[in-house]
Amino acid sequence: MENKKKIKIGLIGLGTVGSGVYKTLKNFDNVEVTKIAVRNLNKPRNIENLDNSIVTDKPYEVVNDPDIDIVAELIGGIEPAFDLIKTAIKNGKHIVTANKELLAKHGEELFNFAEKYNKVVLYEAAIAGGIPLIMPIKTILAGNKINKIEAILNGTTNYILTKMDVQGASYEDVLKEAQELGYAEADPTGDVEGFDAAYKITTLATITFRKRVKLENVYREGITKIRAQDMQAANDLGYKIKLIASANIDEQGRADVRVHPMLVSKKSTLAHIDYVTNAVSLEGHPVGSVTLSGPGAGEFPTASSVVGDILAIANELGTSDYILPMMRCQHNTAAIPVSISDTVNKYYISINAKNNKGVIGKIGTICANNGISLASIVQRGVSDDNTADITVITEHVLEKDMQKAIEEIEQDEFINKVNSLIRVQI
Repeated sequence: MENKKKIKIGLIGLGTVGSGVYKTLKNFDNVEVTKIAVRNLNKPRNIENLDNSIVTDKPYEVVNDPDIDIVAELIGGIEPAFDLIKTAIKNGKHIVTANKELLAKHGEELFNFAEKYNKVVLYEAAIAGGIPLIMPIKTILAGNKINKIEAILNGTTNYILTKMDVQGASYEDVLKEAQELGYAEADPTGDVEGFDAAYKITTLATITFRKRVKLENVYREGITKIRAQDMQAANDLGYKIKLIASANIDEQGRADVRVHPMLVSKKSTLAHIDYVTNAVSLEGHPVGSVTLSGPGAGEFPTASSVVGDILAIANELGTSDYILPMMRCQHNTAAIPVSISDTVNKYYISINAKNNKGVIGKIGTICANNGISLASIVQRGVSDDNTADITVITEHVLEKDMQKAIEEIEQDEFINKVNSLIRVQI
């Protein structure tokens, strides 16, 4: 068996992750990278002894190469990635991808296409970098009915929120610092407005619940409105503020999937996931509750997942006509989407009001008229301009009732501004 032929790998992309994958694959005798597509041939690479003869700036050379067995797509975005993957599948290649956006927007089409050609698409690296997640859910946890996911899936926003908490600094200041350190992009929209986390929870919920979740049904809210004052108030109340991607499914197959900031109890594991670490908590039967945490991005953590997928395929090649059946897409029914306005939540509200007698009573009355009970209401000092900051935590309330109450509070003559409305973990 010593002379078993090496499995040939083609890489599309040699950025941070691609470089990590290339370096890591060097440690394995049964695989070899025979072609790499890059955008810019002249860009200096932090790779020793890279054989430039295998590098091309024509990605179709990789997917059309008849000798390549597995293609790893590590460039992200929809096009040209999607067409390159489809071309590779048509040409008989299995796929490993880290492309969360593509999976969230075209996952169904992609998996159906792969199945038609009897090819496997693995994507461990697309959800939470180096955290082993997809394979455990599809194999070890397959005997569970998992009905709840709560996760921190974006390192940039978690880093910003952690720094705001530790330094008592404003969002703007911390974002600037994160950009200078390379933790946040020059255009941070994809991270700070929750798009990245929304892509990830869409796919994660789909495979965990075994029902298709559509991206357009995922409620999304970013962290740009979180203030240093909210951080302080949350701490005083026994919470940390995190950007949480969550998904719940009920017995009828109704799925409530969303990404938004949340006050998370300091007693919960996710409250202590800091800086660029990611974590995923799953609840189900019979396992109960399990949390997986680790590095959600970076050269080697993400490479760990990509290489794991490549080796999983490489080890199966030639063993059967239908490899890795457990890892394939095994569902085609859609979850019934639940609109955010029909969900029940607890809320933290920060209100700036004129320092008048009866203003707290007024807030209480408006809430009561909308069927909202208050768990606590605290006035925090009076400023020089004779205004007061009032912090409210509600009991369980229907989102649409909460939004109606907020509208009424904002119209009240004694209220200057509702500064924040943040949901509270229940």
